[in-house]
Amino acid sequence: MSKSHLLAAKLPVSRRKFLVLGAAVASPMIARSIAPARAQGGFPARPIRLVIPWTAGSTADLQMRSLAQLAQASLGQPVIIENRPGAGGTLHAVQLATGKPDGYTLGQMHLGMIRRPFMLASPQWDPVTSFTHILRLCGWRLGFAVKADSPWKTMAEFIQTARNKPGQLTVANSGAASSPHIGMIELAEKAGIQINHVPFKSTAEGVNAVAGGHVDAVAGESSIIPLVEGGQLRALSAWSRDRFVRLPDVPTLRELGYDMEVTTGFGISGPKGMPQPLVRLLHDAFKKALFDPENKVVRDRFDMSEEYLDSDGYRAFIVQRAEYERQIVQKYGLKAE
Repeated sequence: MSKSHLLAAKLPVSRRKFLVLGAAVASPMIARSIAPARAQGGFPARPIRLVIPWTAGSTADLQMRSLAQLAQASLGQPVIIENRPGAGGTLHAVQLATGKPDGYTLGQMHLGMIRRPFMLASPQWDPVTSFTHILRLCGWRLGFAVKADSPWKTMAEFIQTARNKPGQLTVANSGAASSPHIGMIELAEKAGIQINHVPFKSTAEGVNAVAGGHVDAVAGESSIIPLVEGGQLRALSAWSRDRFVRLPDVPTLRELGYDMEVTTGFGISGPKGMPQPLVRLLHDAFKKALFDPENKVVRDRFDMSEEYLDSDGYRAFIVQRAEYERQIVQKYGLKAE
């Protein structure tokens, strides 16, 4: 018999009932108090900062804010959003790479952060070794659109015009060396055409330029969808693996005979050297948030594809993608602005 049971046996009946009742009540209270996950050292003991390299209200910002809000329930601490737009979504890279690996500073990782070091004479970070990669989340479906009253009804018609008028058609993108820009370079090469690339600060700006008749077409992410649905634009192709969910009649490039797809998966990373228990806790919290029905509503709103990879899978992807980006940058002679 344990000491606690011997003690209870020596007490009066009323005291014994109180002791038993107290133990029964205390157990669920203790369970509830430790319900949020905790890593070694009581992490997290204070709010976590999540840096988003885009403006507030952008598609990525809204998706990441939803994740942060949902992850708080698992972490037991607030996840504070910090917007740091600029430098093609890489302004926060040095801040993230040089931060303390204590789990309290996280940031969005995306293809621009993998690509940009290869475009600089003196890179300030290495996409593989300068960060702790926690998980991949989702991505944008990319596509190609023209003004709704333009003469082009299909991608084939646009490409034929570009062949007939080399270098005369203009295509907007979300910035020099962005994924839409590189995708258009590759497509033009495969199709044997020459076009004028017109970089903007965001896909939204490029979309508005096309809708206003200032540019012939736009290669971009799901910002094109609302204007296609609203009748201002006409989508001619989807560039991702699958068709747009909200525009199911728009064919993919592969379906049109071009063996290519343009992916834009993004995730969450932290400073290099984060302890594994912290990485696992953060991975689990954000994975749970990603697959929460509330977050799916946000993804569906912007036609984002689920691109989940765990920590090991995401690290392996970064290694593979870094080599691909290095080759692309060298092939097309891309330089940072």
